[in-house]
Amino acid sequence: MSAVGLIDAGGANLGSVRYALDRLGVDVRMVRDPSALQGLQRVILPGVGAAAEGMRRLHAQELVRPLRALQVPLLGICLGMQLLFEHSEEGEVECLGLLPGIVRRLHPAVGVRVPHMGWNTLLALRESPLLEGVPAGASAYFVHGYAAPVTSDTVAACHHGGLFTAVVQRGRLCGAQFHPERSAGAGARILHNFIENDFS
Repeated sequence: MSAVGLIDAGGANLGSVRYALDRLGVDVRMVRDPSALQGLQRVILPGVGAAAEGMRRLHAQELVRPLRALQVPLLGICLGMQLLFEHSEEGEVECLGLLPGIVRRLHPAVGVRVPHMGWNTLLALRESPLLEGVPAGASAYFVHGYAAPVTSDTVAACHHGGLFTAVVQRGRLCGAQFHPERSAGAGARILHNFIENDFS
């Protein structure tokens, strides 16, 4: 079983992500400074809240440069996934820049509430180790008001007033806009796939 680091970026979902990993039998190490990244085989960046505050905390913990240089698989969850991109309109903040694209605000419309909150269907766009064993048409639990665009790195999209990236993967860089720790069997399977599959 891989040694997994869980970045403590102050997100309210930190405890629930840790509990979900515990249920999978994963050895979890809390990461609050660069030294805790040593020897890890996987790193997860959870997050809930605003992009500017998330990046401020990562800078304060001196984790921005180490995360950019990380050589093991990295999974961003919810805000954590958004922080993998170049920029966020939320606070007009420079993010980690590991994936190309700008995270933009979802726009409300008739029948489209923002924030997007609740269960929605994942639309698989291409194969990825992250979706291995996840049935077609599986649903996941979302809570967000900003979203990343659909790009060539998008593994699965979701529709809420338009398509946005729900699951992303470029090599060892992975992300889930939804909360896998709250997404029943599909979410548990995606976490399992991130821990166990090869992303080299």
